[in-house]
Amino acid sequence: MHKQPDTLVIGGTGLVGSHLLWLLAQEGPVIASCRTITNQERVRQLFHFCDSNTGEELFKRIQWVTLDILNIDALSEVMKGMRKVYHCAALVSFHRIDFYRCIQINREGTANVVNACLDIPEIRLCYVSSTAAVGQNPVGEIDETCLWKASDTNSGYSVAKFGAEKEVWRGMEEGLNAVIINPCTVIGPGPWEEGSMEMFRVAKNGIPFYPSGSNATVDARDVATSMVFLMESNIRNERFLCTGSNKDFRGLFTAITRAMNKKPPRIYAPKWLAIPFSYLLETLSLLRKKRQGMTIESARAAYATRIYNSNKLKKLMPNSFFSLEESIEHAIKGRIV
Repeated sequence: MHKQPDTLVIGGTGLVGSHLLWLLAQEGPVIASCRTITNQERVRQLFHFCDSNTGEELFKRIQWVTLDILNIDALSEVMKGMRKVYHCAALVSFHRIDFYRCIQINREGTANVVNACLDIPEIRLCYVSSTAAVGQNPVGEIDETCLWKASDTNSGYSVAKFGAEKEVWRGMEEGLNAVIINPCTVIGPGPWEEGSMEMFRVAKNGIPFYPSGSNATVDARDVATSMVFLMESNIRNERFLCTGSNKDFRGLFTAITRAMNKKPPRIYAPKWLAIPFSYLLETLSLLRKKRQGMTIESARAAYATRIYNSNKLKKLMPNSFFSLEESIEHAIKGRIV
């Protein structure tokens, strides 16, 4: 008799969701949601890359459902019988035109997930938030104690993810058993045309310019492993930063381009030039109704210095995280097309 799946991954075709499914499918059948059937092929490619012998067999353990998290009735129906829910679905956009859509999908969609979970006794939720929902620390490293504050410089995505995380905390106050994980820029095998992996597409032709800011990256495998670990633990009602290497953008772009045998960045792009240029590019994008190129929010982020400390999580994990070089090599070899 086949085991009935009691684990749901919401947003199973994204970079984090697909790596999570690879781990969960090795333990048994799992249900995963997607917005379109065609995106499932990305997950199949990842499974075959991870193991060409067992990839297809494990992929067949996934029971796919098309789901819109803004449809609370459909969401509640899918979640019947579930004991564990991993909420990975999100809209990641730094274009001003997507602000209200970003709020709707991230905050309102997460509120729906929380409300549906509250109707199911003994269910456990893992919510994939973001370092964008964590506050800044102008004098040191950023950790879980840094509280988000409203600011004119916050991106729309940051506002949306903070609002979404508040919904999860609200659920915890109402009795929901949940954990929150806050990854930074995620690197791993996936399409190079969207999200954090777009910088790999740009790097194919070399990156001549670099900004002065810094951020952190993390391997998609480490995010997925951390999520499973937290869900199988007795930890509840806590958040955990999930970051790997802290790196300035020149160092990050240099590591990616050199791994591709392309020219690394050599020319500093001053902020006084980049910010006005970003206004021009985003205005052209709005006129053309195309979401492409640098945005005002992404330009601001490129000149911000952020250093993250995720020791709270790493002290619990049995294995160390992958290095930046290992993550880049893995991402290039396993590119999803």
